This record gives sequence, C-alpha cells and structure tokens, in this order.
Amino acid sequence: MGVSKTGMFTDRQNAIALLAKAFGHPARVAIIQHLFKVNACICGDLVHEIGLSQPTISQHLKELKNLGLIRGTVEGPRVCYCIDKDNWQKMKLLITEFLDQDLSDMDCCRT
Repeated sequence: MGVSKTGMFTDRQNAIALLAKAFGHPARVAIIQHLFKVNACICGDLVHEIGLSQPTISQHLKELKNLGLIRGTVEGPRVCYCIDKDNWQKMKLLITEFLDQDLSDMDCCRT
C-alpha cells in the first residue's frame, strides 16, 4: 500500500492493515510465539531458535518493534526483547472487533 494512499482509509483500517502485516510472515509469528514462551529473549537466542540469520531476525524484530508489538531494552552489547503487554491488548481488541463481525444475516451470492 503506497504511503500516499493510506489517507483514503480510516485510522482503524490502517491499524488493522499494519497488524496484519506483522503476521504476514511466518518468521514474525515464530518470534512472537517464542517471546511468549520465554517471556524475554536476546536476538542471538532467536537466531538459534528460529534458524534464520541474525540480520534477518533483526529485520523482523525491527518491524515488530516499529509496530509496537514488542519492545527491547539494551543490556550491555545485547538487546533483550519482550511482548509489549499494553499494545498487545490493544491489538487483540482491534483484531477481535474486526473478526467478530456477524455473518448470520448475510446471504450473498446464493441463488
């Protein structure tokens, strides 16, 4: 989606699209699952756990951090990542409201 086109959509629609992007790559899904499992992690641990190169993991971490789903704290030469609990709750609410739209009255394309 071009930067100039996002203005055509509501803030809510843009937020949902950005969150969908976060889950649009299996490596980011695996990173989030691992962070939930261990409650904190250092980038090197993710390289070993997921099996991708350090630069690739770092790029996925950057994307998740820019979206606000994770946060990182510097511990010497390393960065320790964890799920941002407040933003995770906001994301869950936004996605749940979107996915919970009722289909019961829809009878589209039936003849």
